[in-house]
Amino acid sequence: MKAAVYYRTGPPDVLRYEDAPDPKCPPDGVVVQVEAISIEGGDVGNRARGQMAHVPHIVGYQCAGAVREVGADVTDRRVGERVVAMMMHGSHAERVAVPARFTFRVPEGLSLEIAACVPIAFGTADDCLFEFGHLRAGETVLIQAGGGGVGLAAIQLAKRAGATVIATASNEKKLARLRDEFGLDYGIDYRARHFIDAVREITGGRGCDLVVDSVGGATLQWSLESLAYRGRCITVGNASRDDTRPDLSVLSAGNRSLTGVFLGAEAFFQAARVGPMIERHLRDVADGKLRVVIDRRFPLAQAAAAHAFIESRAAFGRVILVP
Repeated sequence: MKAAVYYRTGPPDVLRYEDAPDPKCPPDGVVVQVEAISIEGGDVGNRARGQMAHVPHIVGYQCAGAVREVGADVTDRRVGERVVAMMMHGSHAERVAVPARFTFRVPEGLSLEIAACVPIAFGTADDCLFEFGHLRAGETVLIQAGGGGVGLAAIQLAKRAGATVIATASNEKKLARLRDEFGLDYGIDYRARHFIDAVREITGGRGCDLVVDSVGGATLQWSLESLAYRGRCITVGNASRDDTRPDLSVLSAGNRSLTGVFLGAEAFFQAARVGPMIERHLRDVADGKLRVVIDRRFPLAQAAAAHAFIESRAAFGRVILVP
């Protein structure tokens, strides 16, 4: 099979389009013929400086396609079935082998390209807002990087839950789309003004009940300072690759909290909860109740260009690879 591989971590141009061994089907798993790959923020971060399970390494958390082979111990999957799969690495390839429990049936009428973008973005957003963020109707939530995959999912879920939603983005064009297409209440262009000042103005000095921060670094510190009394902050990644450590003394003064969220761990340890939640989001997207935006498609052979486009921060929504 063909795959986008790398022999060392680094910038997007470390990616090479090469032949790779076909994956072997485990007894408890399936082999999926990949038709669409959603590039996740973690994929970009891992390529830049993450751990490599093998050399060469195939990065990637998520893809969708048709089941090509079923393991001997699997009873709930069949050859030809359309699924979206989550994994620790390996999605940037023509085929992938994964445990069957980490695959989800794609509802009839939903394209594989759209389905490939759902589980991680919407599952992460759901956990950040509700399972760990305890968001309630009437509260105010700040979502960092609102134009990204998790950001777009979080805005939709928070609005549906009856929250007042504030989001940051890198330009007014993205914010206008978030307001017009997704009902965002307040948008902040973080390049034009500091979001702490904007949050204080929007909330009358009170701050936010919840912040979902996928940026990390110095931004995480400012997210903590944007919280209201007893506010909650969720950290879910470090897209900035800024290793600045936050000053946690700001938490105790306002009885605030900081929680780290990683959907992969929940999918492993709390599969009975996470599986139905992801299936619900797939159905809602198929029924038009939630929306996925695909900004750009790249051939798998151009994975380096796709990663570079994501790092330019020009994308609105998802960037996908097509083998």
